[in-house]
Amino acid sequence: MNWQGERWTAEQVLALAPDAASRKAGGKLSSPAPWSGTGVRDGALWGLCSGSGSKPYQTVIDLSGPAYRCSCPSRKFPCKHALGLLLLWATEEPMPGAEAPPWAAEWLTGRRERAEREAASYAGAQGADAGEGAAGAGDDGAAARRRADRIEQRERRIVAGATELEQRLTDLVRDGLAGADRSGYAQWDETAARMVDAQAPGLAARVRELGAITTSGAGWPSRLLEECALLHLLSEGFQRVADLPAPLAATARTRVGLTTDTAELLATAEPVRDDWLVLGRQDSDDGKLTTRRVWLRGERTGRMALLLSFGAAGRAPELALPVGLVLDADLAYYPAARPLRAALGRRYGTTNGGATPTPAVASAPEPTAAVALARSAGADTASAAHAGATRAAGAAAQAPPGVDVTTALAAYGTALRDDPWLDAWPVVLSRVVPVPDAAALEALAGAGAPRGGQQGGGAGAAAESSTRTGDDGWQLADAGGEFALPIDPRCTSNLWQLTAISGGAPLTVFGECGHRGFVPLTAWNGAPVALTSGTHRTGP
Repeated sequence: MNWQGERWTAEQVLALAPDAASRKAGGKLSSPAPWSGTGVRDGALWGLCSGSGSKPYQTVIDLSGPAYRCSCPSRKFPCKHALGLLLLWATEEPMPGAEAPPWAAEWLTGRRERAEREAASYAGAQGADAGEGAAGAGDDGAAARRRADRIEQRERRIVAGATELEQRLTDLVRDGLAGADRSGYAQWDETAARMVDAQAPGLAARVRELGAITTSGAGWPSRLLEECALLHLLSEGFQRVADLPAPLAATARTRVGLTTDTAELLATAEPVRDDWLVLGRQDSDDGKLTTRRVWLRGERTGRMALLLSFGAAGRAPELALPVGLVLDADLAYYPAARPLRAALGRRYGTTNGGATPTPAVASAPEPTAAVALARSAGADTASAAHAGATRAAGAAAQAPPGVDVTTALAAYGTALRDDPWLDAWPVVLSRVVPVPDAAALEALAGAGAPRGGQQGGGAGAAAESSTRTGDDGWQLADAGGEFALPIDPRCTSNLWQLTAISGGAPLTVFGECGHRGFVPLTAWNGAPVALTSGTHRTGP
């Protein structure tokens, strides 16, 4: 059991897996057969898993992180043994609440001692900020001056890089965009490298995105011009950052790559303590770095937050918060005109996201013919099956409060007003129904199984109303049918899965609302179901 005496759902456990292979391997170890010496107590879980060697693998999990330790040689976190143990704990009979064995207790004690030291250091930093650290004020002042000098020197390099970028953008527009698609990635890579030399990784990332636009299909010249305009606005804005209002200046600095140190942020920013619901999670891989994005929502404050975690290529980031978990913790927001990104501070405990489904998200009706077709066409119903088992066990998670399509668009517009470089804004939509495009329905009816799990998806209501289709692509429609929000055509979420979960009934969906549409990431039908699988690859 965790600190509040609630077990996780199987869906929450599977959301922790670094890849599909780990999910499959962990599932094979979710039965009691390979396990011995299992136990759970005081927010910790442990067990011995028999393997090919003479000695069983020692697996221990700190549920407050969560964090994992296993004696197996795997470099994945969590490994298949940790996933198997968590699934066993989530789906089987309760484990005994015995004392942890010495090998587990040693690791757990070390972790908690480090956490206590960090908490003491965090409290000390807050006290020093309030004037309690006067003894070291001289040394701190000298260090602050050195840091300010380094920042000023870096800002000069970035200004020089932005000036060069302005000239390159001017040359591009003067010569015309018609031939930009014939130049390949070389010119963009070279410009991005120049921005890296100028210590402006934010500018470099946006330049690389320009190279991808030329191969993005019909209408790419207009999209390229739009992105060039935003890049021009950012480079010009940073060169005049001293004239901007403080919140917008902070946003411009962040966008070019001048971020606040996390330790400094946690020590100086006002912490926001709340019960933070994990709304969604997504990994992206550019070939060199895996970036994990975790979205949270405060149950008391109603504020959204985005946590970022990074891992080397082929290695999952350490931050592993399952979707649906509620984390009692402090967050510190990074400075911005529209604060969203935050750093995770002190943690006080975790719970599941409630015990009963919200009335606004009723259980789906019996599957219609279209839903059956969608499932036969490749919908991943494993998550839905796990969610059903969880509800049967009385541990369903409550859906968060949401808004309608009109309110979601207004929220994105307000955020965009404060941060013109914003790609998308996190939104929870309530009582929406997935509506497929006409081409997807035609493919479904004609072939029965369109290729891939990303495009298309039977619409639960489509079998009853073949006219309710989105001619311009997939949509999420208000239950009343008055307004609909298009789904971003670049979306990698499993739309077949979303349709199968809906069954034609309205449901709650979390995702990002952007200028190209909505990207659904999590759906609630009793329990939360992650709609993305694996790692989204970015870059050329």
